[in-house]
This record gives sequence, structure tokens and C-alpha cells, in this order.
Amino acid sequence: MEKEVTAQEIDDIVNMLDSFIDRDVSRFKVTTSDSVAPGQVREVYHHGRCDVGSPWAKGCSFDVIE
Repeated sequence: MEKEVTAQEIDDIVNMLDSFIDRDVSRFKVTTSDSVAPGQVREVYHHGRCDVGSPWAKGCSFDVIE
């Protein structure tokens, strides 16, 4: 059964995307989840475009001279 999308829900998504642009966010990924309350937004920041899960992002880089 498909849920009918309201004009307000579309406006909410457009406003969310506009807020990213207003903050000069160059990349973002939008996902939906049943574990987040309706209307709630959760943001996760990472340290660059290629750093997610890397040793550098975790603070244990292997190629830095100590």
C-alpha cells in the first residue's frame, strides 16, 4: 500500500535541501528510516569525502611520522 504524499511533505523536503545549500554544504546524502520519528532530522558529519571509516578518521592513521 503506497502512502499519498502531501504538498506539505514535499515543501518540508525542499526546505531541508535549501537549508543545506544555505550552509554551503557541498555534499549530502538523504535517507529515510522507520527508526527516526516522523518530522525528525538527524545529521551526521564526517571528515571529508573519502575519510568515512578510514584509519585517519578514526585517529589511528598508519602513515604519519610520530
